[in-house]
Amino acid sequence: MPSDVISSWAWVVWLALILIFLIVEVLSLDFTFLMLAIGSAGGLVAGLLGAQWWVDIIVAGVLALLLLLVVRPPLLHRLRRGGDPARTNVEALLGLTGTVVVAFADGRGQVKLANGETWTSRLGNAGPASDRLIEGEQVVVTAIDGATAVVAPAERHRNEPSEGASAS
Repeated sequence: MPSDVISSWAWVVWLALILIFLIVEVLSLDFTFLMLAIGSAGGLVAGLLGAQWWVDIIVAGVLALLLLLVVRPPLLHRLRRGGDPARTNVEALLGLTGTVVVAFADGRGQVKLANGETWTSRLGNAGPASDRLIEGEQVVVTAIDGATAVVAPAERHRNEPSEGASAS
């Protein structure tokens, strides 16, 4: 008897899931919930064709999984193919050069970056002997830590050996 009740109302559950997944997809625009909605539609069709409710769930799950693994990645690739390749936000600041405007003491100071912004800065990976920079000295941004630019002196940054390389 409970199985008959589940089977007779399964189409309502599938329609509700499809609607919920479509609404979430419109808000996220990532094609994940679209694939889940299409999988749920497969479960609905299986139920309308007379399959048991547990078969509906298996059909929906397998269809959604296949769509997520096979259809979604190329779809996202085609959608993002014409995107702007320019780096933005924090990524755009990495590697940017700047000039010290407030001398560094104890590894902290301020720099004016090439894009015109002035940032509170600190030296990154600097030893105790190199924790001072004077005004006008050139630096390179190596990381952003919250609202602080982590910098390295430009000449030292260029002359640093790469990781794994030994200094001779």
